[in-house]
Amino acid sequence: MRGVVVGVLSVELHLPEADCLKARRFVLKSLKDRLGKFNVSVAEEGGDLWQRAALYVACVSQDGRQVNSILENVKNTIEKETHVEILGYSMEIL
Repeated sequence: MRGVVVGVLSVELHLPEADCLKARRFVLKSLKDRLGKFNVSVAEEGGDLWQRAALYVACVSQDGRQVNSILENVKNTIEKETHVEILGYSMEIL
């Protein structure tokens, strides 16, 4: 039996157009819905600022290359999102 590979992508975001909590929620929900097509789990950490957020994306597979590819595609999708800016990210494959 092959081992299981877990990948975690952490992304710090700036939401420059979010001028209220409702706008922030709308942008993040829309982004998380789009990331669902990758069959990953997405968690959001809010913080106290409307224009800042962190997303944590987890992926599980038996193939480490597949996990890496999926998380890279997720990161690229976030980078293309016009309503958010990536402040920083880290990827860990376990």
